[in-house]
Amino acid sequence: MTSSTATSTPTNTDPRDILGSAIATTSSVIANVRPDQLSDPTPCDEMDVRTMMMHLVGVLDRVGALGNGDDPFAVTEALAPEDAWPQAWAAAAARVRQAWSNDALLEQPMALPWVQGTGAKVLSSYFSELTVHTWDLAVATGQEPEWDDAVVAAALAERDFLPAENRLAVFEEISKNMGLPDVAIPFAEQVPVDDNAPAIDRLVAWNGRNPQR
Repeated sequence: MTSSTATSTPTNTDPRDILGSAIATTSSVIANVRPDQLSDPTPCDEMDVRTMMMHLVGVLDRVGALGNGDDPFAVTEALAPEDAWPQAWAAAAARVRQAWSNDALLEQPMALPWVQGTGAKVLSSYFSELTVHTWDLAVATGQEPEWDDAVVAAALAERDFLPAENRLAVFEEISKNMGLPDVAIPFAEQVPVDDNAPAIDRLVAWNGRNPQR
């Protein structure tokens, strides 16, 4: 797959711009998913192509909920008609843009179970999830998107919210604190990869994916 080799991103970059670029890459991948691929497996073992797209739309709806001051964990993920995933994604992206249109949100204190800080910090924590799940979808559907250097670099820069080891224990604690009956582990233990590997490979490996699969 075409990959970025960038390792850093300017500190003065508006995270909404980075998020917008990540959304654009996902848009191109979703637009090229064929109906006959919806039941195909993805590198994320719990999700096929259909449920991966449902999850991605759900991620955007949680981002939008944060911007609106709502509970992101109250968001429910819903299936779209088989031929309407690009439209569902575009609508979710529009909701995010509207929810985060106020510049003051970037300095407002916010918190998730795995990250606390300004709105900009919390928003930035989603770069990795969106990019890795877009990679999942691209691999599952045989696509090679043009990864945006700035997005991949920003996702790598924000990876510290995910511990390098003992992720099961961390997510067990998060689930317990949230009162969840099941332990949700979206990312497995990191996969070893060469330090000189392309940035997208290092990102997905950090998140428990084998970039060589």
